[in-house]
Amino acid sequence: MIYYVCKYTPIELLEGLGADCLRLDPLPEGFDTAESLGHPNMCGYGKAVIEEVFSKNIKEMVLVDCCDVIRRVYDILTETGCMDFIYLLELPHKTGRAETELFKKSLKKLAEAYTAYSGGAFDVKRAMSAFTETKKDGSEKHISILGAHGGKFLYKTVSSKFSLPVHDSTCTGNRSVELTATPSDLDGFIDAYAPVLLSQTPCMRMYNAGGRRELSKGTSGIIYHTMKFCDYYSFEYMGLKNSAGVPLLKIETDCTAQSEGQLSTRLEAFAETIDAGIGHRKKNMKKDGKIYTAGIDSGSTSTDAVIMDNNKNIIGRSIVPTGAGATNGARRALAAALEEAGIAEEELTLTVTTGYGRENISFGEMSVTEITCHAKGAHYLYPEARTVIDIGGQDSKAIRIDENGSVMSFVMNDKCAAGTGRFLDMMARTMELSLDEMSELGLHWKNDVVISNMCTVFAESEVVSLIAQDTPPADIIHGLNNSVAGKTVSLVKRLGGERGYIMTGGVAKNRGIAAAIEEKLGEKLFISDSAQLCGAIGAALIGMESLAE
Repeated sequence: MIYYVCKYTPIELLEGLGADCLRLDPLPEGFDTAESLGHPNMCGYGKAVIEEVFSKNIKEMVLVDCCDVIRRVYDILTETGCMDFIYLLELPHKTGRAETELFKKSLKKLAEAYTAYSGGAFDVKRAMSAFTETKKDGSEKHISILGAHGGKFLYKTVSSKFSLPVHDSTCTGNRSVELTATPSDLDGFIDAYAPVLLSQTPCMRMYNAGGRRELSKGTSGIIYHTMKFCDYYSFEYMGLKNSAGVPLLKIETDCTAQSEGQLSTRLEAFAETIDAGIGHRKKNMKKDGKIYTAGIDSGSTSTDAVIMDNNKNIIGRSIVPTGAGATNGARRALAAALEEAGIAEEELTLTVTTGYGRENISFGEMSVTEITCHAKGAHYLYPEARTVIDIGGQDSKAIRIDENGSVMSFVMNDKCAAGTGRFLDMMARTMELSLDEMSELGLHWKNDVVISNMCTVFAESEVVSLIAQDTPPADIIHGLNNSVAGKTVSLVKRLGGERGYIMTGGVAKNRGIAAAIEEKLGEKLFISDSAQLCGAIGAALIGMESLAE
C-alpha cells in the first residue's frame, strides 16, 4: 500500500504500476515521536504524518516536495530507515512548457524507482481506471472549507453543523484529475498525464495561485482552515478577509482532535450567523395565556439561569457553581431561578441551553451557541452595543453585532487559558486572594509592573518571583490586569471592533480588568449589573422569539 499526502501525487500512475494508493489522514493524540525526531515548531500536519507512519507501521510512501515541512518529513523518515519504499517527487511550482517537461522527467524517475522496487510493469488499463475524482458542482449552494489540510475529522465535524453540502477545498481535499486521451504505453501516458496533473486548481505553494479564486465562487460561506507555522495559507486568508463577499470564519488546528469542543462552538456559531445551521431551530410551541422561557448558560465555572415572560421581562435569575456535571448544575440553577420567578417548571414553555455544557443538559429543548446568545443578550442590555467583549471561564470572545443584536462576525482566543477567568482565578490563588479582593486591590496600584508571560504556568512563576521581591500586591495585580486587557484588545482589533462596547461575562465584575481594557481601547465600556447573565438572557430571548413566529 502506497500512502500519499499531496494532491499532486501521481496516484493514477502508481496504480498503473501495480500499487494500491491511500491518502494519509492522520489524527494523532499527540506528537511525542515526531518531536523526538524533528523540531517542535514543525507544522502540526508534518508532525502528524510522522506520528501516523510510526503508529501504523507504514512502509511505503510517496511524498511531494511542495513545502519545506514535507521535505523535512522525508529527511526524517529516510534517516530513521523505517520505510521499505519512500520517494520524494520533485514538483515544479509553475505550469509552463519547460516546467511541464521537467515534471514529465520527475514522473518517469518515480516510475523507474517504483518498478525497480516492486518488479512490476505498467498497465495502461489499470492506470486509466484509477481516474475517479472529478470537479465538484460549484453551482449548488454549499459551504467551502479552504486553506490547509483539514482531513476527514474536520470535514465530518463541519458537515454535522450545516444543512448545506460541504466542499472540502483544502490543499489535500480539492484534487481533480481527468484524462481524455487514451495512451498506449508508459511514455504516452506520462506525456498526456503530466500537464493535467500539474494544472489542477493550484495550491498556495504554486507560483501563480490565481486559479484558487474559483474555489470561493458560488459558496454560501467559507471556513478557512490554517495550521500553526503554515504562513502561506495565512497570507491567503488575509486577502480573502477583505474580498470574499460571503461570511468567512477562520479556524486553526494542529491536526489533532484536542480542541474539538471549541471548534464545535465556532462552527455552530458560524452556522447560526449565516442561517444555515442546525443549532437555532424555529419552534412553534406557543400556548394560550402566559408564556415563559428559560435560558440556561452552562459554563466551565458557573451555570446561570434566567426566566423570561412574554413581555421579555426577566422575572427570575440565578448563578450557581457548575460543579460536577452540566445537567446537575443546570438543574440547580433552573430551580433557583424558578423559585425567584414564583412559577413551577411545568409552566415553562421552552428551555434553551447555551455554553460549553449546552449539549449535555438532558432536559434542554433547544440549544444555541454562547456567541449568538451573548450577542442577543448584549443587545437586550444595551441596544447601542456594536461590539461585545466576553471574557469567560475558559475562553475570550469579541463579537460584532448589528442593530438587531445579530452576529456579524466574531473571533475567539485559542485553546490556551491565557487571558480568561481561569487564568485570573489561578493568579488569585497564587496571591492568596479572593477574586473580589483582587478586583478591588488592583485599582490602587502605584507602580507599573509588566507581566511578560501570558502563559498561565510562566505567569504564575513571575508572580511568585515578584512576591519574593516584596512587590506590592496592588502593583502585581495591575500588571496582570494589563496583560489580560492587552490580549483582549488584540482580539477586538482583529475583529475590527466598532464603538458601542459592552463587556459581558463574569470577569466584567472585575473593575481593574475593565479599567485596563478601557484605557487600551480609548473607549468606555458599558457594563450591566446583569453582565454575567448575558448568555442566559440571550438564550431566553431566542426562545421567546422562536415562539412568536
